[in-house]
Amino acid sequence: MNIVLRRAARALVVLVAALLLPAGFAAVSATAAFGAHYAPGPEWVLPAAAPVRHDPAKPTAVVVVGSLGAEVSDTLAPYEILSSTGRFNVYTVAPQRTPVPLTGGLDLVPDLTFDQLADLAAPSLVVVPALPRLDAPTTDTVTGWLRAQADRGAQLMSICNGAGVLASAGLLDDRPAAAHWMRLRGLAADHPQVRWVPGQRFVDDGNVVTTAGILSGVDGTLHVVERLLGPAAARDAAAAIGWRHHGAGTPAVTGIPVPDPAAILNAGFHPDPPTVGVALIDGVGEIELASVFDTQAWSLATRLHAVSLDGGPVRSRHGLTFLPRADLASAAPELDRLLVPGDGAVGAVEGGPEPEYVHDGSEFAFDATVTDLARSTDTATARWVATVLELPTDELALDGPAWPWLPTLVLVGLTLPGAGLAVAFLRRRATPVPADAR
Repeated sequence: MNIVLRRAARALVVLVAALLLPAGFAAVSATAAFGAHYAPGPEWVLPAAAPVRHDPAKPTAVVVVGSLGAEVSDTLAPYEILSSTGRFNVYTVAPQRTPVPLTGGLDLVPDLTFDQLADLAAPSLVVVPALPRLDAPTTDTVTGWLRAQADRGAQLMSICNGAGVLASAGLLDDRPAAAHWMRLRGLAADHPQVRWVPGQRFVDDGNVVTTAGILSGVDGTLHVVERLLGPAAARDAAAAIGWRHHGAGTPAVTGIPVPDPAAILNAGFHPDPPTVGVALIDGVGEIELASVFDTQAWSLATRLHAVSLDGGPVRSRHGLTFLPRADLASAAPELDRLLVPGDGAVGAVEGGPEPEYVHDGSEFAFDATVTDLARSTDTATARWVATVLELPTDELALDGPAWPWLPTLVLVGLTLPGAGLAVAFLRRRATPVPADAR
């Protein structure tokens, strides 16, 4: 028994020694990877607000982006779907008109503050995306405002972990609700008064609709459009964005609520993640833009850099204002790839990579970017990203390397020095000391 215990102790020493260096490396690398999701951009002198186009004959729908950031697809997908119907006044709103970082480093200037909206119209529909921090004082402003909208009868819809914002506001008490599968367990612990529903892309509970992860928000938004405007309007909106799953009873994507092995390797052991520039072009579709930022950001295998041709603000297809973090010419030498969302045109820049056009308009924007990720990174990472996004992949051909081999080799390389030192130390301790050396 003593021999067994000694061997187990030695094995444990070797294991701990082998993991010390990788653990330290991963802690630094993963902090940088996840920290980039909502890292604020540079200080800006805000561009003058564009004239607000408001038709009092139409209902008003708003997407709330808070002050510290929001999930990019949770924000932009409902915005484009609602705008594409032509039947709503659609705005992004926040407590202040300051740039808000969306996932991956896309800086959005909200259309209106809460006070400006109050002077313009009372929203009929309020969309709440996932916000990065529910414990921040600025979130109290959002939850208080949401309670006021609920009290006067607005239709509420949360996207992904926006359900956590509604739960924090007390608006889901004793109600069924959906959220992202990775957060359901934590949300259930934080808000046991909510009846959390797994395995559904959206839950309709009358004046509150909640959706599951990220792209389940497309289904939820189309459902609300159908409720408010009718089936034909929902079908047309789905066709406008290329969402082929509308009305098909697409199942919710679920998984084990921990990061995938490919994600762990990419986040913790990628020695030099490539820098991917994303060219912001006037007129770009909101979902096209979101598809590049979300796909690349959730891969945890790259770092994103939003650029515009002249370094100035750009306006999307339906009028949102985005701020780049650099102009293309100055950023080009630091870029490993340059992705151009939508159908915009970018000329080659001296010292930089050739522009790559990821959308051809023939498919849903995320189908194209996840397929590109498989080719440029690996298929294991692409499948992880599709699962996080809740993007059905049954009709996608994901071709590329099978696995993130470079981070895997880095992990193996980092375990060897510690394990070798531990083995050498244990062998030295186990070597008998000659009697004449005592």
